[in-house]
Amino acid sequence: MKSTNFIDNLPRVYGIYTGGFIGFIIIMAIAEQMGMSAKAIGIAFVAFTVFIYALIGWLSRTAQADAYYVAGRQVPTVFNGMATAADWMSGASFVAMAGGIYFKGYGYMALLVGWTGGYVLVASLLAPYLRKFGCYTVPDFIGTRYGGNLARFSAVVVLTVASFTYVTAQINATGTIASVALDIPFQYAVYIGLISILLCSMLGGMRGVTWTQVAQYIVLIIAYLLPVFWISNKMGAGFFPHFMLADEVARIGELESQFGFVKNSAADLATVPKGLAGITKAHSAVNATPWAFISLALAMMMGTASLPHVMMRYFTTPSVKAARKSVGWSLFFIFLLYSSAPMLATLSKLSLIDPNLSTGIIGKSIAEVQAIDWYQNWNAANLMFVSDFNGNGTVELNEFFMGGKAVVLATPEIAGLPYVISGLVAAGGMAAAMSTADGLILAIANAISHDVYYKIIDPKAETAKRLVVARVLLVVIGFAGATIAAMEIQGILGSVIWAFDFAMSGLFFPLVLGVWWKRANRQGAIAGMLGGLAAGTWYLVWVRTGGSGFLGITQLTFGIFGSAVSLVAMVVVSLLTAEPDKATQKMVDEVRVPSGKTILGKQ
Repeated sequence: MKSTNFIDNLPRVYGIYTGGFIGFIIIMAIAEQMGMSAKAIGIAFVAFTVFIYALIGWLSRTAQADAYYVAGRQVPTVFNGMATAADWMSGASFVAMAGGIYFKGYGYMALLVGWTGGYVLVASLLAPYLRKFGCYTVPDFIGTRYGGNLARFSAVVVLTVASFTYVTAQINATGTIASVALDIPFQYAVYIGLISILLCSMLGGMRGVTWTQVAQYIVLIIAYLLPVFWISNKMGAGFFPHFMLADEVARIGELESQFGFVKNSAADLATVPKGLAGITKAHSAVNATPWAFISLALAMMMGTASLPHVMMRYFTTPSVKAARKSVGWSLFFIFLLYSSAPMLATLSKLSLIDPNLSTGIIGKSIAEVQAIDWYQNWNAANLMFVSDFNGNGTVELNEFFMGGKAVVLATPEIAGLPYVISGLVAAGGMAAAMSTADGLILAIANAISHDVYYKIIDPKAETAKRLVVARVLLVVIGFAGATIAAMEIQGILGSVIWAFDFAMSGLFFPLVLGVWWKRANRQGAIAGMLGGLAAGTWYLVWVRTGGSGFLGITQLTFGIFGSAVSLVAMVVVSLLTAEPDKATQKMVDEVRVPSGKTILGKQ
């Protein structure tokens, strides 16, 4: 997959790939009609797509540092936008986002607002300027801008904490999908997911991850949108259900008011498997007040502009101008999925509670629901549960429980679509989780190998040795992430939100002020990174262990507290210590000019 010819032929290459994938879907649909089992279809989808990703990773193998760390800075804007969207639309976006909206209502729309709005900050404040520096990693920018190994190492610490928290959620998602598709226990499935992830990134680094992520985006967007349009058309909500969202939400409100409601006792709830929630309307701190919504959206915006694996994608473009254009394409490709998540959650709930639909279960007998094939499949996976708490023999609104991860994965089955669509959705979810996990593990491994090993420990290390260290770190970090994910300490969505909070606590203001405030110096940046991360972590632990919190800041928005401490510490310490030298200040001025050579050039 050598540079020029391949780059020039990207539209043709991925056009053939897309056609081939659609052909595979058609073959699987025919096989289902001929009697191929659901389990075999699920295995075929996951195995086929993972094989393709692994093949791309193998063909992208490289022994060049520039190709391994930043894909040779040759990625065109449209394709970098697709790769960024795949990197961004994680297992949380694909598997858990619709589930969060399903159970918690409009409050979780704050995530969509924040995650999308964050790219406005990326485009206007950071991406073009970080690209102008010509760095390999985010800590590389910190080390170049502020100088000194301690500043560089502090950035590596924040990056590792945020990215590792995030990667455990992605491996959790791959494990969930692999366990259902392959019918194996979750604790083993996470390692199957890890192997799949490493196959894409280990040999080719950023080059392999980039071209794999473009392929993964094509799979995940087809897998997400096709069921939405199909289910909507089948339910009479129109081919483009997005325009009917308000009407369908109002319909859900009417149905929830109409049906009977049983108050679950503590004894009742004790029988419900861990991690499942009732399908009745839920209220939480996420959407309790306008400030809760605004603060969550704000935290996600600032977190988006702080995540190292997102910033790394803009280091791969040919120029500063291309980096800015690439952000626009990223937003477009992300919008295609994010605009559909609320509709999928709405259609999923309607398919379960609307008595006018053949799929509705409210009011049916407990025995009848327990006999449904899709219920038995997902109950066996510990992601669905029904029980007759009030003893009347019928299912009430809050007598049916489902895991948030099941909303996207199970809805095609619940809606009565051919199982080939469920296999497609499983492949899409796998692609989403794998693409983000690839980027995250690579971000951590590259930061440690480049910024700690090469820049601090052994500056004379040869390229081959540096890449060996990076690849060993990929395996070690991935294995550690899978082990933590297998413990199921936190749900997918919760872990992802925490990662954004950790990132913004330690990196947002050191990055932004590094570009826009010449007076910011090394001491201030170190105080901002370490002080912000420590403050945010303390606040999270305090709230999790019973603290009441203050100013409406919760465990989901602790990054607001951490970043506020970071800003104050950075400004105060910078003003109390010597200003940066003239060369550094001139460098900051130069980086804001969109044209001209990069600051670092080759490394």
